Amino acid sequence: MQFNDRNYWLDGAVMPAGTAGDLPERVDVAVVGAGFTGLSAARTLAKAGTTVVVLESNTIAWGASCRNGGMVLTGMKLSVETLAARYGMDATRRMYAASLASIDLVEQIVREESIDCNFSRCGHLEVACKQAHFDAYARSAATIAREFNHPVRVVRKSELSSEIGSDLYFGGIVDESSAGLHPARYVAGLARSALASGASVYERARVERIERQARNAQPGVQITTSRGNIFAREVFVGTSGYTSRATPALQKKIIPIGSFIIATEPLPKALAVELSPRNRMIYDSKHFLYYYRLTPDRRMLFGGRAAFFPETRETIQRSAQILRRGMIHVYPQLKDAKIDYVWGGTLDFCFDTMPHAGRMDGIGYAVGYAGHGVAMATYLGAQIAQQILGKRADNPFDSISFPGAPLGLYNGRPWFLPFAGAYYKILDWIS
Repeated sequence: MQFNDRNYWLDGAVMPAGTAGDLPERVDVAVVGAGFTGLSAARTLAKAGTTVVVLESNTIAWGASCRNGGMVLTGMKLSVETLAARYGMDATRRMYAASLASIDLVEQIVREESIDCNFSRCGHLEVACKQAHFDAYARSAATIAREFNHPVRVVRKSELSSEIGSDLYFGGIVDESSAGLHPARYVAGLARSALASGASVYERARVERIERQARNAQPGVQITTSRGNIFAREVFVGTSGYTSRATPALQKKIIPIGSFIIATEPLPKALAVELSPRNRMIYDSKHFLYYYRLTPDRRMLFGGRAAFFPETRETIQRSAQILRRGMIHVYPQLKDAKIDYVWGGTLDFCFDTMPHAGRMDGIGYAVGYAGHGVAMATYLGAQIAQQILGKRADNPFDSISFPGAPLGLYNGRPWFLPFAGAYYKILDWIS
């Protein structure tokens, strides 16, 4: 079965036009990447009166910012127990607080800029694929309440029908602070805000080389792009899973991993309510996870790591078949539902599955969201912009180590992804 390769979110959004004309000769700050991270940074910098340009290889929000599930989630990819064991509880408190503040920031931007993006504090539901996973939820809920003063609710299997119309799972955990939104409309609103604040956004301006230089005795960076050259006092990189050889040291620390999504035809209201009675953002407890939600027009959007390799026409079509089978396994009620949309995107995982933000080789960066990027990318883009401005910033990830591949066996080309996929499937089977 062949599916129509179309991104549902892009059918419901209008992106602003990029800046016309030639690149300026010099600016205060050059931002690489016109997604959540880069546009949030540019907005913050421009509002402070800094001259800033955004350099985008393709078009505004071409990458993961338009290709995700629109889930604005608390926490991070790793559990609080893992974070505490690795970094200590004090650092974990700061990280968790940042995840909550990141959602508040998204909500604040949506309100201040009047962005029509269906933002809703609908909460998220994480469902347990095994009894052991559910038992871990109870421990996590107690830790989160005790250490972070943040309430989450454990839902037993006998109560789960009030949250999800599937009997596949062993229970779940609900966090009411999480939200959902229309990511394409949100990032379009971020771009309009950055432009209105004075930033310039140059599309089709692929960054090819970044070199430290001095001009008129002032240190800075010479940037070579496909649209010409530009000199900047500072550079900030927010390219996530699309990080290129223009920043080789950063590229070697990021693993680009494909994530794929299908969306059904609009569903009858009664069926939509049966599938997701509280309209949560839902994801499961597997490493090779599924995530799903209802769209504003009552489609079931169903995504997952169906193939680890980044998106191509072949991986999108193959993943669509896998995801449709997975969706029907979770929701047999959808066995006859037509699939209207299929698309893919590339996420950025670091080797420690953590976000990282700071400076490397004199260049600012924020990357590594591991599927939790809608809010955290917005937040870290703004925080690193504050650091560039010389202001106080709350960035709990600048003091943690940023590991690369063991023995340096990685140059930015993820040759090991098939082995990683097999490894995580085995983990899901035995854990």
